[in-house]
Amino acid sequence: MSFKKISVVFIFVIVTFMLFGDEKVDRTLLLKIGDKNLKEKTMAVSAGKIYSARNGKSIAFSKMIKEMEKSRFVYVGETHNSLPMHQVQAKIIQALYEQDKDLCIGLEMFPITQKDVLNKWSLGILSQDEFIRESRWYITWNYNFGYYKKIFCTAKHNKIPVYALNVPRALITKIRMKGWEALSEEEKKIVPRPDLSHEEHRMLIRTIFESTELPPQMKGRGLDVMFEGLYRAQSAWDEVMASNALRGSEREDRRMVVLAGSGHLLYNLGINRRAYEKGHLPFKTVLCVVVPKEKESVQVSRSLANYVWGIEEEEKPVFPSIGLRFKKFDGLENLVIERKPIDGVSKNANFEKGDVILSVDGERFMDINELRIYLSRFTWNDEVRFCLLRSAKEIEVLLKFVPPNTDSTS
Repeated sequence: MSFKKISVVFIFVIVTFMLFGDEKVDRTLLLKIGDKNLKEKTMAVSAGKIYSARNGKSIAFSKMIKEMEKSRFVYVGETHNSLPMHQVQAKIIQALYEQDKDLCIGLEMFPITQKDVLNKWSLGILSQDEFIRESRWYITWNYNFGYYKKIFCTAKHNKIPVYALNVPRALITKIRMKGWEALSEEEKKIVPRPDLSHEEHRMLIRTIFESTELPPQMKGRGLDVMFEGLYRAQSAWDEVMASNALRGSEREDRRMVVLAGSGHLLYNLGINRRAYEKGHLPFKTVLCVVVPKEKESVQVSRSLANYVWGIEEEEKPVFPSIGLRFKKFDGLENLVIERKPIDGVSKNANFEKGDVILSVDGERFMDINELRIYLSRFTWNDEVRFCLLRSAKEIEVLLKFVPPNTDSTS
């Protein structure tokens, strides 16, 4: 496996990082970093309860919202394919809006180039289908819109301004590969120079990095080189989202709820720390921790976040992950399979890199977003039939949406 592929895998791990109470990630939940008054203390988190880091005890939802009253920023973490976490986010947004209608939302998933379509959504100009198409949702983000529907509907219903916090991925890739100095002068205006000197943040990202399973050939000195590039990328992401959150909140003169992957918020060392260092504005952070069914609770560091919300382990994600990546080539109308799938429901299906997609369920698709919109409508145990061109021969592949831990041959 190449460095490039491993880099992509690790970036995926960071941005989708799930706080899960089992042995493999206990060390991430129990790091002695962050708030100096809390990092030596732990608390037991049970599913269905919220815990305050200040005293390590459970707290009512209404009391947590009351304690957020003076916070300019409220950060709520997520695992992107966890519907319960997005329901927590939507509930917090609604409660904060009822407390004070001067509220806006900042989103990790959108680059700043998408600000106009987000404005149109908040103002009620676009329908859901129009928004998904105009925002190029399944190109920009590629997680099922169903995960985020309640959040977006809450924003639209209450006309809450929504801000894009991210930047085009190509800029982060350039920083990862060559460093911030490789950016053009115009690009440097978009992405501030990321601070790489924070030792506790480096320890956190290194711990997540080392928890990722890597093949033996990737270990050794080359692994350290790769980590430095990935750490630059993670830091640049946090830096630019912190700057854009401050800018958006100031422009609207409203407090902001920031929704981002938990890896960007852990121990208040990511976006939240950088925004505070720039603006010195009060904030609170809420993170969800998954409690396995066989456990009554999991131990976490009290410095993990200001509030920790225990949620029950899901048997499977609500919406299936397809796992197929598509590509367009100049001069060819049809879409092409970009690589052999390595995850999702297509992982063990008969797809190969370079397969030309002639049709899906008898329909031709010439746009990646449109094909992903079509595939997003299917659920577990459904089937989709692909007609492919491979080595000058037409073949059919039946893609079965088999739930995890199920025999796909049955």
